[in-house]
Amino acid sequence: MKVKGRVFKYGNDVDTDVIIPARYLNTSGERELASHCMEDIDPQFTKKVQKGDIIVAGDNFGCGSSREHAPLAIKASGVSLVIAKSFARIFYRNSINIGLPILECPQAAEAIAAGDEVEADLDRGEICDVTTGETFKAVPFPPFIQKIIEAGGLINSLKKDD
Repeated sequence: MKVKGRVFKYGNDVDTDVIIPARYLNTSGERELASHCMEDIDPQFTKKVQKGDIIVAGDNFGCGSSREHAPLAIKASGVSLVIAKSFARIFYRNSINIGLPILECPQAAEAIAAGDEVEADLDRGEICDVTTGETFKAVPFPPFIQKIIEAGGLINSLKKDD
């Protein structure tokens, strides 16, 4: 699976409360969640994000509460991949469960700048900053997790196995 998009860059400790503020947690519709994604950290995000764009962040992305709404809002906004130095454990698993591709790669997270164009091969864990020509290697997910992400999440993956 390959993705390509423009980068939105954030720092360390981006918590679920700024990914999707708690005041919207009574919202269950994906489009409504997407319309408020990142608004407390980046009020222009929803106006600028385009299908396929990529989020790059520092350490501990997705820390805070265990709400599945956070990766769902990111995915529904059109983001194709999140690259970070590290992810909070629950966000990491919630991302897999809803089919949001993520890659841990400290070197890429450090070097890639906001606005850069990035291509990633999720099966191989290869990340290329097309803007600068730099390439990075992340540890790819094992095939069974790749299957979950490609199916659009755990539930869809299980339905396909029936």
